[in-house]
Amino acid sequence: MKKEIVADLDSLDLVCKEMDILVKKDIKIFLLIGDLASGKTTLTRAYAKYLGYKGEVSSPTFSLMNIYDNLIFHYDLYSKELVAFLSLGLLDELDREGVHLIEWGGELEKLLCSSGYSYAKISIEQKSDSRIYGVEYA
Repeated sequence: MKKEIVADLDSLDLVCKEMDILVKKDIKIFLLIGDLASGKTTLTRAYAKYLGYKGEVSSPTFSLMNIYDNLIFHYDLYSKELVAFLSLGLLDELDREGVHLIEWGGELEKLLCSSGYSYAKISIEQKSDSRIYGVEYA
């Protein structure tokens, strides 16, 4: 199933609500796909706030993973190969209770499918002052 949502910074709750609906359907892994500066970390920040997290949310570009309140796991695979992700044991992290948001996770998709994980893909396309969020899941 695929749904498109057009949102700007002030209406990201629309996307967060859709993510929450999917989490309630037991989809807790989100692959965030988009160009540099398309808003992947911004969406993660908005979702964390939507869930009540009051701390800072930043891109885990150098740390590879940030954890917020032991409920939100935020990964950044930019310039990381899938082998590095696996060798660090991060696939096992996806079994932890909580929501997993993975920036640049496109390469991970086949592995998630073959391993039986339920996930959603959120593609982010820039459109002047707003973004088009394509939310897709099986």
